[in-house]
Amino acid sequence: MENITESPSRFAHLDKMSVNELLTGINEEDAKIHLAIQKVIPQIEQLIDKILERMPLGGRVFYIGAGTSGRLGVLDASEIPPTFGVTPGIIIGLIAGGDKALRSAVEAAEDNTEQAWKDLEAFQINKTDTLIGIAASGTTPYVIGGIKKAREEGLLTGCITCNPGSPLALAAEYPIEAVVGPEFVTGSTRLKAGSAQKLILNMISTTLMIKMGRVKGNKMVNMQLTNKKLVERGTRMIVEELGLPKEEARELLLKYGSVKKVLDAYK
Repeated sequence: MENITESPSRFAHLDKMSVNELLTGINEEDAKIHLAIQKVIPQIEQLIDKILERMPLGGRVFYIGAGTSGRLGVLDASEIPPTFGVTPGIIIGLIAGGDKALRSAVEAAEDNTEQAWKDLEAFQINKTDTLIGIAASGTTPYVIGGIKKAREEGLLTGCITCNPGSPLALAAEYPIEAVVGPEFVTGSTRLKAGSAQKLILNMISTTLMIKMGRVKGNKMVNMQLTNKKLVERGTRMIVEELGLPKEEARELLLKYGSVKKVLDAYK
């Protein structure tokens, strides 16, 4: 395995650079992320197609990771219910060390190869579910152990990593390897690798929700009305779709609770 994520930065003497030089260098490196992801779109598509076969059967999507990777999975999963109006249990993010690890490092949590499956068993995980392991290096024991066990149990497995030919990619049925190159700060995978993982998670969850009917046209018609901004956004959607006066649209939105329910009732 080529350990690109730990390779030396292309930039020497960061501590001698000006603020502008640092910002320009980081930006130059970030520009490579989209090209790396573009190369793996076919792999992302394959995984999504397989997930879509399972979700109508009640299948859920689980993300597992440690450190930055785990936090990104939890972040993506937590944003799906308010954005698309689904129950919190459709996409679930788990991090090595539990919720405490979202804010503070939990010593040795990522080194336990058996803990991920134990964490997953609390959700009655089954063969209709999908497990996606997230690890920049592709070597995290917590993630590899979970993926191996899930595959043995007949679950659909995928992964997101930034090293080619890693143990995690070999363990998963549908690996996604976004090779973004060495980090600006050597080994700091919260930078390019983390950004690539976040973008791929966005692609997976957003595409799944669209294909599952949670978007109409280009609008989040099922979003939860959790603040004034979202009520205003929903009101505008109804005005645009039904041609109603703004105040009437707002009243209907608050009455029915979502844009989709209003549109279903009046179309």
